[in-house]
Amino acid sequence: MAAGPHNSQFIRHNSQAARPLVVLVGPTAVGKSGIAIEVAKALGTEVLTADSRQVYRGMDIGTDKPTLAERQGVPHRLIDLVEPDQPFNVGEFRRQALAEIARLHGNGKIPLLVGGTGLYVRTVLHGLWEGPPADWEFRAHLARQAETKEADWLYRQLGEVDPVSARRLHPNDRMKITRALEVHYLLGRPLSEAHQRHAFTDSPFTSLLLGLTRERPALYRRVDDRVELEIAKGLVEETQRLLDRGYRRQLGSMKGLGYKQMAGYLCGEYNYEEAVRRLKRDTRHFAKRQMTWFRKEPGVQWLTVGEAETPAQTAVRIVSDIQKFVAAAQAQAGASSANVALSN
Repeated sequence: MAAGPHNSQFIRHNSQAARPLVVLVGPTAVGKSGIAIEVAKALGTEVLTADSRQVYRGMDIGTDKPTLAERQGVPHRLIDLVEPDQPFNVGEFRRQALAEIARLHGNGKIPLLVGGTGLYVRTVLHGLWEGPPADWEFRAHLARQAETKEADWLYRQLGEVDPVSARRLHPNDRMKITRALEVHYLLGRPLSEAHQRHAFTDSPFTSLLLGLTRERPALYRRVDDRVELEIAKGLVEETQRLLDRGYRRQLGSMKGLGYKQMAGYLCGEYNYEEAVRRLKRDTRHFAKRQMTWFRKEPGVQWLTVGEAETPAQTAVRIVSDIQKFVAAAQAQAGASSANVALSN
């Protein structure tokens, strides 16, 4: 696509009210990476990645990180931040993301936040509810009890004290279920109620939220194609290298899509065909959960990508929306400045 106006010719924001942020979200395999690169090229900006798996170094194929060649010279930030066995959380992501956004604003560029991790996007846009610190004794108590109970015991406990959070979480997401139970224990009220009180009302930017979607059959075909491509690129070998380096399957990073299924195959729990079947199935389920999350996010403008549409063609539509968004933000900022001047 032809490069559009960018840098100081495209964005002239001289007030807090006009600090723009463009956010591009959507499910896995929808085509975010390729489209984002075309948009970034047109705007003369960088891609800020909001992906909880791409923060890990050495986990490239299974997380679908674009290669250096695929990035086409567009800088990608907020990837390769920690080793697979190092802790990383949403608070640290928000801190680094805000620093990158401030840097781009300082250089007269529009930050482009791109990803499928809804919580990462939400905390950048609306702040983070920190909550009470971990109570390790209580967590250990829960873990001991869970060992002697049915597999879904923790989830059922959460359903009794915080049904709203229980509906939001997957029954197998033991870490988040434990945290929700811990918050209820420490605060005496449900985590969902605490989130509601926080309301995530912090809005440091003038934001444009764009969501990419495809017809479900087309998306699921792309999921299957992506799995086949990852395997051809060496997903099994990458997983083996990680295991050989001592990264245990119990690590959060190793439980991500691709690594979990291939590690099971490599450890002899099932055959290769079953690993591929599980990966395709789990990726489709993950894409569905992502869409459920983003559909609930207020203010997302959805763009349906056609099967025959190229990333460059989709980017043309997106850049047009961004131009209108920036013009409106600047007009609003100008009106606000004029009102301040009149009141003085």
